[in-house]
Amino acid sequence: MKLKIVNKKKFIRSSILLLGIMIIALLGINTTYSKTEIAYQEDYIVKGDTLWSIAEKQVNNNEYYKNKDIREVMYEIKELNQIGNGNLEIGQKILIPSL
Repeated sequence: MKLKIVNKKKFIRSSILLLGIMIIALLGINTTYSKTEIAYQEDYIVKGDTLWSIAEKQVNNNEYYKNKDIREVMYEIKELNQIGNGNLEIGQKILIPSL
């Protein structure tokens, strides 16, 4: 089966447009939208530590938590470390996400 091009100008325009779309799509393939891989740092609870104080320290010093609400940070640390009632014990090891 052989196809015959009826309108060459329209065919060329359509081909160029299709080629342009394909080039744009291929350039977009290299772009990743995933977050940076998360590392975890270990921290140990000392006398006087609270989830609030730990979260506040992380918001101020940890790039991973930059511009996040302290309550969100508290919740994330609590969930990550399975701290059910929020009570911390001196010497308890906790993991904190970092970049």
